[in-house]
Amino acid sequence: MIIDDIQRQPELLAILKRISEDPNRQARFLLFGSTSPELIQRVSESLSRTVRFIDASGFSLDEIGYNNQNRLWFRGGLPRSYLSKDDDAARRWLDSFVRSYLERDVLLIDPRTNPALVERFMGMLAHRQGYTWNASEISGSLGSRDRIVNRFRDILLGSLMIRSLPAWLDNLGKRIIKSPKIYLRDSGIHHYLLGLTSFSELSTHPSFGSSWEGFALEQTLIAHGAHDSYFYRTQRGTELDLLLLRKGKRWGFEFKCTDAPRTSKSMHIAIKDLELEHLWTIYPGTLSYSLTESITVLPLRDVTSLTF
Repeated sequence: MIIDDIQRQPELLAILKRISEDPNRQARFLLFGSTSPELIQRVSESLSRTVRFIDASGFSLDEIGYNNQNRLWFRGGLPRSYLSKDDDAARRWLDSFVRSYLERDVLLIDPRTNPALVERFMGMLAHRQGYTWNASEISGSLGSRDRIVNRFRDILLGSLMIRSLPAWLDNLGKRIIKSPKIYLRDSGIHHYLLGLTSFSELSTHPSFGSSWEGFALEQTLIAHGAHDSYFYRTQRGTELDLLLLRKGKRWGFEFKCTDAPRTSKSMHIAIKDLELEHLWTIYPGTLSYSLTESITVLPLRDVTSLTF
């Protein structure tokens, strides 16, 4: 049985628990819904032995093909947006989607929330794509309080609207940044909140580089899973966009929106600090080539072919 919008009738969880614990029934349920920390806790408590959570994403580049990379990047992976007849139609759908999210899903999670204030908060995150979390700075700009913006962040995290990428904190010999980086997960929603109407506008926008970083990061995590994923940054400026831990080894990623990525001092320091097996620079192009023995330039389309 498939049940959609389970967040609207959470009392059904008690019924599903009784059914799932009945040894004479071989029932399986597929539950869809906008999540929240409270809903996840209720599901976990009700179906603790039988539940599995699946973090559903939009279309991936592997699914739609490299020839449509810019379309996926600009419109995002939500099917109705990506499949729209043109960018204007995609934007109209995204407008409706965001309105519905603010006025329905957000209020279901926390009825006390002001949707207009959450919309302003989301707009601020769009202009701060990939920034480290700073509640005081955001609350000051929003004219609110730290606890309010922290609550907004938790709502967006719980409903899978944003991703919080934790900092790698295992390098005790370095003065490192400890706050997580925040990304809007869907690039189409990101561009909608920026007010962009076409890919050509995006290509000349100040957020072009951070947009690519967020898009390429999300596609990489779709391909290889988001578990054991981090970023690394020291107070002296050394930075790595993405660190993946796989089978006891460490692999690094940088996301560069340029035609010809080059090495940097920061890359070499990160390789040494983190003892990386290899570092890939992911870019929008089509050619793969080595910069050094430990650094390779790789097209985003080839990320899925990596094995760890």
